[in-house]
Amino acid sequence: MLLSAEQIIHYTAPDNHLQDRVILITGAGDGIGKAAALACAKAGAIVILAGRTVAKLEQVYDQILALKASEPVIYPIDLEGASQDDYEHLAVALDEQFGRLDGLLLNAGVLGQRTPLNNYRQDVWDKVLKVNVSAQFQMTQALMPVLEKSADGSVIFTTSGVGKVGRAFWGAYAISKFAVEGMVQTWAAELEGLGNVRVNAINPGATRTNMRAQAYPAENPNSLKSAEEIMPAYLFLLGADSSEVNGQSINAQNR
Repeated sequence: MLLSAEQIIHYTAPDNHLQDRVILITGAGDGIGKAAALACAKAGAIVILAGRTVAKLEQVYDQILALKASEPVIYPIDLEGASQDDYEHLAVALDEQFGRLDGLLLNAGVLGQRTPLNNYRQDVWDKVLKVNVSAQFQMTQALMPVLEKSADGSVIFTTSGVGKVGRAFWGAYAISKFAVEGMVQTWAAELEGLGNVRVNAINPGATRTNMRAQAYPAENPNSLKSAEEIMPAYLFLLGADSSEVNGQSINAQNR
């Protein structure tokens, strides 16, 4: 189903939209990842909660059980320190337990410094590029064989407005998002017409999250949409209605 940008923002998912789909979400313990995990569970999905803080993942796990939804799976992983072997082990575990992966939402990321590139610290640069680009590539590459076992596999990367037009003082974060945009386009072009997997990106926009507060400490968070309010775009891309959408960078809201 091909929808306009406005229709995607206001998309209403059918009942049991993601019934029995297996969806892995990184950064699932907080913010947009948590909202996506709950939304997917409500829509019938079996959710793999990936993140580095087990206590937060356990809280989301309990909230999903309280919804009487399918029991989720907790998979602790630190994208900064994870190796290729860790991602390969994850792929094997998913294949053995579920036989496929229907959705991969790469939501986790780090902001880094808000400072001129001339002053940017090398260690922060390395961390941002590792978490926001290299880890995303490694995880997706390792999970592609189980995604290809799905009848309708969807990969969603997370982008940003600062990854489309260069903006001062956004440093490695902006550069990482430019890289994500290129990775999505490249991977989507390589997969076009070859199988059942599509690759797209979502720009959440200005959303009430901890990262947004870190980037804009003087901003009134109540002026922003909540993570729950931007879920229509995520539900659209993770479900069958978006099976013809590939290689797109989609805004989750108008601002």
